[in-house]
Amino acid sequence: MKIKRILPYFHLVSAMILAGSLPFAAEAAPTVVFDQGHGQRFTVSAPGELQLSKLADTLRASKITITQVTTPLSDDTLKGASGLVISGAFKPLQPEEVEAVVRFVQNGGRLAIMLHIATPLDSLLTRLDVDYSNSVLHERKNVIDKDINFRVTDLTAGPLFSGINSFSAYGVWALKPGASSHAIARTSPEAWIDLKGNNTLSEGDAVGAFAMVVMGPLGKGDFVVFGDDAIFQNRFLDDNNRKLAINLGTWLTKR
Repeated sequence: MKIKRILPYFHLVSAMILAGSLPFAAEAAPTVVFDQGHGQRFTVSAPGELQLSKLADTLRASKITITQVTTPLSDDTLKGASGLVISGAFKPLQPEEVEAVVRFVQNGGRLAIMLHIATPLDSLLTRLDVDYSNSVLHERKNVIDKDINFRVTDLTAGPLFSGINSFSAYGVWALKPGASSHAIARTSPEAWIDLKGNNTLSEGDAVGAFAMVVMGPLGKGDFVVFGDDAIFQNRFLDDNNRKLAINLGTWLTKR
């Protein structure tokens, strides 16, 4: 009698395992690490207008686990993560942290960098072969309220820009991709960089279509660099920027 009772149960459990319906068959949510250990003033845990809490909520709504790291970046702090976000750093990464981040990407991780000021990430950007301008961009097309705040419409089709044809940026550094990376978002050809520091477009200033989002591979992984961190701040997370955030989460977790 015991055998007769056990056999039907055995067949039921086997069928549930094959169908993936048992709790232990469920796939764990992917993890994205947010670096909060380099003087960041805009974080995923604070609710203010310039904070990133809505970005975090957007990623969580896509079934992504958010982890905040305030200790130095290392193999241990990045272990098990699908993606790493370094946004708005005000303090430089130490050399051993740069190497840990590079290893993370080379081993298959994905890295997203958003610049508030560029110099703290100079050593990491150098390893990625990405250069940046000496001052923020000015636009003469698609201006929102002043010429450093503008809509970006020159986008390369790909996973980050799926379903959107523009996004808004607020104080952007121009980027120069290296041999292995490429620009996926650019200003209009009428944008300019104030090389003279007089806040006026004048002879000798750089004028043209500048890269402001750069993407590239590194080993088994990939990286993307945004010349602006305000894109994902609470105040500026409009419909298109929110969609960009959703796409970023999908990209970071390789879905």
